[in-house]
Amino acid sequence: MTLNFENGVVKKMKNGTITTPIGFNAAAICANIRKKERLDLGVIFSDVPASCAAVYTLNTFQAAPIKVTKESIAVEQRLQAIICNSGNANACTGEQGLLDAHKMRSETAKKLAIPNHYVAVASTGVIGELMPMDKIVTGIERLEPSSSAEGGEQFSRAILTTDLVQKTTCYQTEINNKKITVAGAAKGSGMIKPNMATMLGFITTDAAIDSGNLQTALSDITNKTFNRITVDGDTSTNDTVIVLANGLAENDLLTPEHPDWNLFYAALEKACEDLAKEIARDGEGATKLVEVNVVGALNEDDAGIIAKTIVGSSLVKTAVHGADANWGRIICAVGYSGVEINPDTVDVFIGDIQMLKNSQPIPFSEEDATVYLKGNEITIKVDLHMGEATGKAWGCDLSYDYVRINASYRS
Repeated sequence: MTLNFENGVVKKMKNGTITTPIGFNAAAICANIRKKERLDLGVIFSDVPASCAAVYTLNTFQAAPIKVTKESIAVEQRLQAIICNSGNANACTGEQGLLDAHKMRSETAKKLAIPNHYVAVASTGVIGELMPMDKIVTGIERLEPSSSAEGGEQFSRAILTTDLVQKTTCYQTEINNKKITVAGAAKGSGMIKPNMATMLGFITTDAAIDSGNLQTALSDITNKTFNRITVDGDTSTNDTVIVLANGLAENDLLTPEHPDWNLFYAALEKACEDLAKEIARDGEGATKLVEVNVVGALNEDDAGIIAKTIVGSSLVKTAVHGADANWGRIICAVGYSGVEINPDTVDVFIGDIQMLKNSQPIPFSEEDATVYLKGNEITIKVDLHMGEATGKAWGCDLSYDYVRINASYRS
């Protein structure tokens, strides 16, 4: 994929990892945190302290790692490492959980010979169980981050829980005649709802940008990407997205006034969108990625709300799973979205097949619609005919396997 702009291009890179940007290293090991032997402890390390930005879950019960990460960033808005484990969320674990998260931070700092506040902590897995700190401390000592693609690939596997696939992305562009790379890795497949989900996202870039402008960009982009996905309507306790920008590409400092700001912003937005869509695609038990595109809205917020409502509807999700072209469930979700609409002007499409025009049913081929819905990528379009704004959201179908997976998550 190549995005063309008047002042340059943004290209998607094949086989890029979080170690592709200059000066980033990663590693992962099996620390035996899980019941099954697999990679479950990883680290990202920058050669130099990096500007940083982060967004977090809106769940009131924020896990101990989030509290410690916020403490680290608050010191000087810079980070140099992220330590992450899977298999245990360290959430709802009280004072001991907080002590354990601090211990993860201090042990990582000691291993990498950097100050404690340069380390962010992230955890994912089962809620309400104390961390096996003996295994984690021993595991941190064994981590040997490197700039190899293998290190980045291993990290992306170590952060997974019920995910079936790794989620990675990488984009490059040129700013001030310097190659800029933005790369990311994420996990997430269940407890996914708009306004962050049970997901972790880590993005590295060698671009030079201060933490304030990076935070503004990430917050804005999150509202259009990570906050537009839903799998099952649950919001987890640990959700975090962290961006590290170490400046080693040596471009002129990026600000919204920089002539190439749109190139960097587009690279970061596409990386976040890729990861968000991969999370939706890999929803627990999912067989299809569903994209809802709302057009003709009065503003982008309205369009986004309607799109998220449709893709989050259990009835829409089950209809998609069963390849049932039930447009009534779509129009119903539009109606209860809470957005003011004109109930006489709505068009509905599944793929290229129109089923509703000006809120009235029109003839269409059920057979063609069924064939389309049996595919693994489904697009639903709703035209409100009220304005010029658009918005998208992503989710997945709801299958029998979702119940099976979550019925035995702790076993």
